[in-house]
Amino acid sequence: MDKQPLVCCIVLNWNGRDLVLACLASLAQSRYGNALLVVVDNASTDGSVVAVRAQYPNVKVIENKANLRWAGGNNVGIHYGLEQGADYILLLNNDTEVEPDMINWLVRAAEANPGIGLLAPKIYYHAQPDLIWYAGGRASLWRGLFWHVGIRQRDRGQFDSPGPVDYITGCAMLIRREVAREVGDIDTAFFLYGEDVDYSFRVQAAGYGLAMVPEARMWHKVSASWGASSWRKIRARLRSQLTLYRRYAPPWAWFTTIPLFLLLEGLRVLALLAAGRLRALGGKRRPLAAGEKR
Repeated sequence: MDKQPLVCCIVLNWNGRDLVLACLASLAQSRYGNALLVVVDNASTDGSVVAVRAQYPNVKVIENKANLRWAGGNNVGIHYGLEQGADYILLLNNDTEVEPDMINWLVRAAEANPGIGLLAPKIYYHAQPDLIWYAGGRASLWRGLFWHVGIRQRDRGQFDSPGPVDYITGCAMLIRREVAREVGDIDTAFFLYGEDVDYSFRVQAAGYGLAMVPEARMWHKVSASWGASSWRKIRARLRSQLTLYRRYAPPWAWFTTIPLFLLLEGLRVLALLAAGRLRALGGKRRPLAAGEKR
C-alpha cells in the first residue's frame, strides 16, 4: 500500500489553553495515518504551552515571541510544514474539533483533483452539531458582500453536491504544498478578517481551484445567535473589507454598490446600538483562535 501524503496540521493558539487541548484531543482520534501535529503559539500567557507539552509530548510546539495574529502565526506554521516536507498543510483554529475521518476525506479529494489548491470541510456550530456554519464561501465584490453558504441551516444534505466556492475559511484550510510555495505567505497587512479571502483570491489567480468537501466534517465553537459585537470588531471588519474592495472590486462599484454597503453597515451599527448588543471596547472576552480573529 502506498504511503499516505504527509499532512502538517497547524493549530494556531493564543491564550486558549482549554480550547487547544480539546482540539488536540479530537486530532488524537484522527484515523489519518501520516499527520504531523504542530501548535503555533502566539505568545500566550495562560499556560497553554506548558499544558500542551505536558499532555501531548509528541506534538511539536512553536513559540512565537509576540502575537503575530492569524496571518503571521500561520505563516510560521506553513514555513515549518514546508521544511518538514509536508505534502499538505492544514490550518486549524484552536476552537475547533474534527471528525476522525476529516483529514482522510480532505486528502482523498485533493489527491483526486490536482487542480484544487485549497480545500475545506463542512463546518458546524459546536453547540448545535447539525447546524451549518460553513458549507463554502461566496463573494460578490460588485455588491460588497461575503458570506458562508448554508450558515445557520440544519444539515439535510442540501450542500452535499459540489458547488461554487469563492473563498476557503481560515478556520480550516488544507493547502497543497505547491500552492504554499507558489502563492507565498498569507498577507499580514490584514489586521483582522479578510486574510483568508485574500489568500483564496490569490490562489485562484495562480490557476488553482477551491473546494468544500462535504464528507469532511468539523465543529466550531462559535455562537449561532446574533450576539454582542464591539466597536473594535466593527472597525476591523470594515477596514479589511475596504482593503479587499481596493484590491479586487471593479472600479465602478465605488460609485454604486460599495457606498450602499457602507450605508447598510451604518444602519447595522445603529440597530446594534438600539438592541443593546454593541459592546464597548475592552471587557471580558473569550480566548481567540488566531490571537485576534472572531
